[in-house]
Amino acid sequence: MSQSFRPILPGAVVGVLGSGQLGRMFAIAARQMGYRVHTFSPESDTPTGQVADVEIAASYQDLDAVQKFAQNVQVVTFEFENVPAAAVEIAAQFAPVRPGRAVLHTTQHRLREKSFLVANGFPTTGFKPVRSLAEVRSAVEHIGCPAIMKTAGSGYDGKGQTKISDLTSGEKAFVAAGEQEMILESFVDFELEFSIVAARGLDGSFAHWGIIENRHRHHILDMSITPATVSEEVFGKVIEITKALVDAFDFVGVLCIEFFLTRDERILINEVAPRPHNSGHLTINASRTSQFEQQLRAVCGLPLGSTEFVSAAAMGNLLGDLWQEGEPNWAAVCACPDVKLHLYGKIEPRPKRKMGHLTALADSAEAAVRHVEYAREQAGKK
Repeated sequence: MSQSFRPILPGAVVGVLGSGQLGRMFAIAARQMGYRVHTFSPESDTPTGQVADVEIAASYQDLDAVQKFAQNVQVVTFEFENVPAAAVEIAAQFAPVRPGRAVLHTTQHRLREKSFLVANGFPTTGFKPVRSLAEVRSAVEHIGCPAIMKTAGSGYDGKGQTKISDLTSGEKAFVAAGEQEMILESFVDFELEFSIVAARGLDGSFAHWGIIENRHRHHILDMSITPATVSEEVFGKVIEITKALVDAFDFVGVLCIEFFLTRDERILINEVAPRPHNSGHLTINASRTSQFEQQLRAVCGLPLGSTEFVSAAAMGNLLGDLWQEGEPNWAAVCACPDVKLHLYGKIEPRPKRKMGHLTALADSAEAAVRHVEYAREQAGKK
């Protein structure tokens, strides 16, 4: 095995850029396997920092701090893709960075991501760039309405997105966003919204958890469910697209591709996240290998683990709204025998902020959904 492919073994230090709940669950998986974890972000007492061995609070623009961080780890990975390119380049001088800078550069900007998908022949929603009011008019004329206006960068959980119904609402959305660079996308009347969480190793090995159905509420993921009900033909095409995309990226790590399935069974890529994803949280309890352990295995050059599910499962998010009348009733949640509680250690519950999630295992996907819904109702009963 060549030097570049020599595995990074337990006992080594893994560095994580970002410090939210994804990093927290990654750190838990890494420490279970005997690794040490250092996390770097502008904040302290973070979800990741609470369980990491070392928490470094510094700006991503502080390149001296980034360099010192990278010098003390054996590999660097991400739980948050919007890290400035300069920080990634500095880190890469001292430790392997997985996934690489080129993937982050593409996926942290919607126009670059869509352009990459089109250039490489992947099916995606129609889109047009918007950088001026004149381009709003041109884009609306080309795309039609209804459509979705999105900021080109730094959007998640529905932030920076507006559904427009005509040219006037498109112009208002552009002005309200500060006339920054945006993208206008075709509105998709879909039959199913789903994701594929997949992994690719240093040696090009590939693994996935199949199709996970996603149900949203107020533009935020509310529930993820497996198995999803799709035809064998759709399943095969989706896996083929996913494998081709991770190979095109020369990806190393875990990523999520969000898809639409239209009513006439066309498959369209909505967005790509170059990291573990909210919809993959159910793999912690329901799969032989969680998405977080898999991320660790991939970036450390270890063999990928089995992605077999032990049962049907559903995951429901716990948003800060649940705390409006005080601390939720966790004792009642824990009285639900088929439900697992995961809290992220966030100090301040705010509306629409993801504070944790529930996962239920059952004989069928819909039974798991019912278990999660019931447990979430119990959480709100004081």
